[in-house]
Amino acid sequence: MPLLTRIRGPRDLDRLSPEELDQLAGEIRNFLVDAVSKTGGHLGPNLGVVELTIALHRVFDSPKDRVLWDTGHQAYVHKLITGRQDFGALRSKGGLSGYPSRAESEHDVIENSHASTVLGWADGLAKANQLLKKDDHVVAVIGDGALTGGMAWEALNNIADGDRPLVIVVNDNERSYAPTIGGLANHLATLRTTDGYERFLARGKDLLERTPVVGRPLYDTLHGAKKGLKDFIAPQGMFEDLGLKYVGPIDGHDMEALESALNRAKRFGGPVIVHCLTEKGRGYEPAEQDEADRFHGIGPIHPDTGLPIKASAASWTSVFGDEMVRLGRERADLVAITAAMLQPVGLKKFAEEFPDRIYDVGIAEQHAAVSAAGLATGGVHPVFAVYATFLNRAFDQVLMDVALHKCGVTFVLDRAGVTGDDGASHNGMWDMSMLQVVPGLRIAAPRDAEQLRAQLREAVAVEDAPTVLRYSKGVVGPAVPAVGRVGGMDVLREPGTDTPDVLLVSVGALAPMCLDIAKLLDQQGISTTVVDPRWVKPVDEALAPLAERHRVVVTVEDNSRVGGVGSAVAQALRDAGVDVPLRDFGIPPRFLDHASRAEVMAEIGLTAPDIARQVTGLVAKLDGKFGQQAANEVEATRD
Repeated sequence: MPLLTRIRGPRDLDRLSPEELDQLAGEIRNFLVDAVSKTGGHLGPNLGVVELTIALHRVFDSPKDRVLWDTGHQAYVHKLITGRQDFGALRSKGGLSGYPSRAESEHDVIENSHASTVLGWADGLAKANQLLKKDDHVVAVIGDGALTGGMAWEALNNIADGDRPLVIVVNDNERSYAPTIGGLANHLATLRTTDGYERFLARGKDLLERTPVVGRPLYDTLHGAKKGLKDFIAPQGMFEDLGLKYVGPIDGHDMEALESALNRAKRFGGPVIVHCLTEKGRGYEPAEQDEADRFHGIGPIHPDTGLPIKASAASWTSVFGDEMVRLGRERADLVAITAAMLQPVGLKKFAEEFPDRIYDVGIAEQHAAVSAAGLATGGVHPVFAVYATFLNRAFDQVLMDVALHKCGVTFVLDRAGVTGDDGASHNGMWDMSMLQVVPGLRIAAPRDAEQLRAQLREAVAVEDAPTVLRYSKGVVGPAVPAVGRVGGMDVLREPGTDTPDVLLVSVGALAPMCLDIAKLLDQQGISTTVVDPRWVKPVDEALAPLAERHRVVVTVEDNSRVGGVGSAVAQALRDAGVDVPLRDFGIPPRFLDHASRAEVMAEIGLTAPDIARQVTGLVAKLDGKFGQQAANEVEATRD
């Protein structure tokens, strides 16, 4: 029987011999390759932390001791050890989450899956333990990539200001997605490649003590200068300057060395950093040979070759990336910024062609936004490409640094709207609500590839205000042609009558669905105009007069209903004195469980039949008809 099937909880590891532990590590890697190659997920990061996770659970007593994972994409091994070995529906509806989940296990604590936060959590938990006089241990696992985030250093500053027991494990694989960059990365690289000062000092002591008269005093002088010498030989002094004990670097694949280091840290009684060197993708040759990101996140692949099972079609991200290269050739003043996600946001080609015009700031979205303001003020036009959910972290900088100073910065929000399988924290469902309050800022939501290219060009032409371009995750849909133009809005469908019933305002990639809604309404005798505002902030001045010619206005957006495009349109109609009923459809204000995008959209009622049914009921009320009967007719039409 494989050892892995006998592991139902962390304490089952205690009885295993060193040889069995090595066997278990091999079984876990084989399991991960087999399982994740079928479902997709974060393979490379988990292959790199197998021994580290086993050692953590042998030394510490989870869940009494809190083992915290920064970001959490590297917690698959932790799930296996804590009794969750059914990976058949990983990241799918009803299956295991791709991140820690409190609903799954008492061993999971942090679910946010946004980097650089774990040390703040650990600081708070350690303080709570001290106040409540608990002897529980707190262990925070953070990658070297996440240490490029400012929040990590704010937390370290506070952690060092006390004597509370707290073990910080730095999982140093020289990468977040791509290779880690910046001054901290260089510092950790020095620690990886330098012999420790202890061995240097030991050799010096042996030599100097054999030197008559001056030998011993000189050694004492050197030993008294321990800190300066230590910084010179191996600069872990940076951590000790903060008041943090440093242990390492440790081979993150040597179980015995890991357990020894973790036990020492556990006994210390104060904050300790354990620096572990790991290899992302370890043990799986296709991952080890992938220089881009070591199979950080993959779709379904052939496990023997690592090649994708399906050829990838053109994605929103790739369309953006290609257009950025074209723009870069036309404009020498165009620069790009990424927060440690060069490839995921589509800037790899731009970086290859214009290496002097790309800035990877590490996991530091706040700094990226402020730096962009400086770049714009300096005379260039920065494009900051980032996942929509991660722009949440830089809201103050967008507001007070970019918008207040009227800087021409373009923010490109990838994975906007419902993303699905990565769960609550990765849905980009807040940006159009949050950014509505920013004076002067303009938001574009392209409906197809052609509009993405056109609106990106329009955005980077604006030099006196921030612009935002948002688009979905995944494959870009077919072209949706316009049949007319009203103001700056594209008309996608004419009502075919001079007295239309419904003005349907379609936002971004939901245009095909909105056209389907119009067809269903047409079958009920409800005439519909479908418009795409293109730029959803500010609301086009031509919208209110157009709405006045209709009986009902309906907005459909892949964003929170609270404060989103629907709310902005409603306010614009009120301000214009247009008294037309408005129904806004969007994402409800709650956190959405992981599932496919289609499943999530169906669950929250963002489908053509669901919306057509409700709009039919609304029109029926205006006509004085029995709404449920009209809604049933829509259901019959769909079937």
